[in-house]
Amino acid sequence: MNKFIKGFSTLAEMIAASMLAAIFLIFILQIVLRYFFTPAGWTLEFIGILWVWVIFFSCAFVVRHQDQVRFDILYLAFPRRVRAVLSIVAATAIVLGMLYALLPTWDYIDWMKIRKTATVRNPFTGNKIPMRDVFSIYAVFMIAVALRYAWQVVTIVREGPPKTELEIVVEASKREDGGDPKE
Repeated sequence: MNKFIKGFSTLAEMIAASMLAAIFLIFILQIVLRYFFTPAGWTLEFIGILWVWVIFFSCAFVVRHQDQVRFDILYLAFPRRVRAVLSIVAATAIVLGMLYALLPTWDYIDWMKIRKTATVRNPFTGNKIPMRDVFSIYAVFMIAVALRYAWQVVTIVREGPPKTELEIVVEASKREDGGDPKE
C-alpha cells in the first residue's frame, strides 16, 4: 500500500510540475508572439485554465498535511488526548462540509457546460471547451479532501493526534542518542 501511495504521489507531483512548466512555456510563447508576431488571445485563457487546474490538483494530491499553514497556538496548549478530540472534530467537520457542498457544487459545475471558453479550442474536435470541463477539477478536489480527512480521522483514532514539530524533534534526538523514542 505504501508503495502505491508513494508512486501515486510521485505521479501527482510530475503532473503538477508539467502543468507549471506548460504555464511557463506558454507565457514565454505569449511574449514572443506579442513582440515578434501577432498576439494570440488563447495564451492568456489557457494559462488561466492551467492555473486553476494546478491549484486544485496540487491541493488535492500533492500538498501534504504537514505542509499546510496552521494556526495552532491554542491547539498545542492542550494535552494530547484533548488534541485528539479536537483533531477528530475538525477533520469530521471538513469531511461533512465537503460532502454537504459536493452535490450543489457539482450541480453548478454541470450547469457551466452551457458556457464555453472564449478562445481555447479542443485540439481534436476544434470545438470550444465547456467551462464544466475547466472547473470539474474543483469537484475532484472536494472528493479528495473529504477522503483525505476521513482517513485522517481513522489515523487519529488508531495512533492519536498528529505529532507536533517539537515531539518529532525530541524523538529524532532520542533515536540519535540511542534512547527509546517512546519514553
